[in-house]
Amino acid sequence: MPTVAQCGQHAKTLALQFRLGITTQPALELANLAGQLITLFASATPQQIAQLQQLLTAVLQCQQNRDWSGLADYLEYELQELLAGSLA
Repeated sequence: MPTVAQCGQHAKTLALQFRLGITTQPALELANLAGQLITLFASATPQQIAQLQQLLTAVLQCQQNRDWSGLADYLEYELQELLAGSLA
């Protein structure tokens, strides 16, 4: 199972790729990251799980709209804050 730090770093790497206009491979890796995050949050509080759910919903919406900059922002900032506050 990946650590919080590994998930955070992976999210930052994906964010950079999205910002650079590289979308196909990062989009596939995003699904793996989401699965890892769900596993990490399995023992989190209901509020933390709800926050993750909201974040993943927003990320999916950005992906569907091809809003790569918005998606990158969620991965680079919102997710990092959630990881630091919830599981650190």
